[in-house]
Amino acid sequence: MSDRQAPRRRVPGPAGAARAGGRPRGGGGGREARRPAARPPAAAGRIRLGSPRPRLRLVGFALTLVLLVFTVRLLQVQAVDASAYAAKAGEHRYVVHTLAAERGGITDRNGVALAASVDADDITADPTMFTRDQLKIGDGPEQAAALLAPILGQDQAAVAKKLRTPNTRYVLLARRQSPQVWKQIKDLKTALAKKAQADRTKKTVNVLAGVFSDPSSKRVYPNGDLAAGLLGWVNAEDKGGGGLEQQLNEQLAGKPGKTRYAQSGGREVPTAGSTETPAVPGSDVELTIDRDIQWAAQNAITEQVRKSGADRGYVIVQDTRTGEILAMANSPGFDPGDLSHADPAALGNAAVQDAFEPGSTAKVVSMAAVLEENAATPLTHVVVPNRLHRGDRLFQDDVDHETWYLTLNGVLAKSSNIGTILATGQLGKTQQEANKVLHSYLRKFGIGEPTGLGFPGETRGILAPADKWSTSQQYTIPFGQGVSINALQAASVYSTIANGGVRVRPTLVRGTKDADGRFTPAPEPAKTRVVSEKTAKELAQMLESVVDDEQGTGVKARIPGYRVAGKTGTANRVDPDTGRYRGYTSSFAGFAPADNPRVTVYCAIQNATTGSYFGGQICGPIYKQVMAFALKTLQVPPTGAKPANLPVGFKP
Repeated sequence: MSDRQAPRRRVPGPAGAARAGGRPRGGGGGREARRPAARPPAAAGRIRLGSPRPRLRLVGFALTLVLLVFTVRLLQVQAVDASAYAAKAGEHRYVVHTLAAERGGITDRNGVALAASVDADDITADPTMFTRDQLKIGDGPEQAAALLAPILGQDQAAVAKKLRTPNTRYVLLARRQSPQVWKQIKDLKTALAKKAQADRTKKTVNVLAGVFSDPSSKRVYPNGDLAAGLLGWVNAEDKGGGGLEQQLNEQLAGKPGKTRYAQSGGREVPTAGSTETPAVPGSDVELTIDRDIQWAAQNAITEQVRKSGADRGYVIVQDTRTGEILAMANSPGFDPGDLSHADPAALGNAAVQDAFEPGSTAKVVSMAAVLEENAATPLTHVVVPNRLHRGDRLFQDDVDHETWYLTLNGVLAKSSNIGTILATGQLGKTQQEANKVLHSYLRKFGIGEPTGLGFPGETRGILAPADKWSTSQQYTIPFGQGVSINALQAASVYSTIANGGVRVRPTLVRGTKDADGRFTPAPEPAKTRVVSEKTAKELAQMLESVVDDEQGTGVKARIPGYRVAGKTGTANRVDPDTGRYRGYTSSFAGFAPADNPRVTVYCAIQNATTGSYFGGQICGPIYKQVMAFALKTLQVPPTGAKPANLPVGFKP
């Protein structure tokens, strides 16, 4: 078998199918019938894979579509809408803040501060830095408000509401806080930032990161309520809300500046650059007021109003030569630095805002008209009956008396209403003509006209045209009833007489000083001659009799060593609430030294309810106290000359 091939492996057929000798059975030429080989058992469960090309085409199409969308969007952002997105980004990146201008100060004539501005901080916040996206917590505003509210003295809910303000990057939490308040917030903010940085779990959040401060200033009044009615106050918007603060707001306020800088996370980016327009400080204003004389006047009127149980009172002190107001005091007053505790009725400057009937202090105008028109002289005899019937009324004097035989000087010294009616009746051939002449002098003295101060809320008084005077007015106006004035107008009348008959428009401002220290004096006040120097001198002598003569009504206004000219007034008062006469206006006006005048003082008290209500009794002492202080302060010596001692009466 070695030289023979190995036998072929045959597939066994069915049992008994093979022949002996191992050959298969067959037919037809003896060849064996072959069958196909059987399939292996494992091949029976195999799955045939399909073609991958359709899937690849679908994936490629999808990727192409996505890339196309990204490309279009990229073109839109970088080309079509590039400027809009850049501007929007700039809005969030750059912060613009207004730089408050320092408000100018107000001083008295000697440079003593009456109103000044000190450093302060406006506490602000960026609401976008308190959102959930920024802080990763939902109650960031509430947590921050809980920390800020006690420091700012505000309601916690109100602070949280501000911190949640939508669509803004700036809210004002508190105005003009002291540097100590901002330091407290800043220290707390820094402590939270350090704690958040050290916390590896990132659970600690600096909820005060969006709180900032803007430099500002706060208005202070070093002397409390001194001259409050005159100075006024500054409101929450840092603008004058009353008085000179309001009238001179443009000069005092200055011009605010602006700063713009890039920020990130609430902090300025120092390398990104910034632009700044500096603020221009306001000008300082120097008043004509003397702080010490103002104090003396305010102290005196406040004490007398308290003692008299009066509604209010005012004192004016004026330089007779220049028209400058040295003091303008009101009682009751208020603290302009703390309006929350102020009585609303006390706000304002009643000395120029109240209109009232002056009473007998206005008789000096009637006497000026009589003397200037040569209708009488100080020595002219006037017979004054106990009663005088005129028009529809029966007139009388303040005291019941027998027939008085007085000189014109005596009519003024004893303040006779009847004598004044008789004297002014000589101003014209008819009463209507006399009315027109008296009306013209009232106008010349400034009655019924603005004083020229331009003070907010100032009244011009009430003076009807002469042809509109009622039957009673044509007889009451000569002695100061039926006509209304303010306290400054009354003082100006006496200053005109003291100044030789020349009226100088009252002034309150001496000048302004800008940021560079340049002083600009106020314009010279207007001057108008009202009566002759001769008439003014005669009136001054007559007014001396009111104080010096024992029969005069102003003896309580005497000042040892000085010659004093003055006049008392006690007028029926119109109640502003009812419009009816109730109570009295008590007053005293005068100047000193009488023969070389330097200072005018006017005092009025409304509705005294305790003690005397006569002007000579309750205002005469105030005049004396304030005038004596002013003469000493201004170093005005007595003249040493003897008074004229004009006669008060005559023998029939």
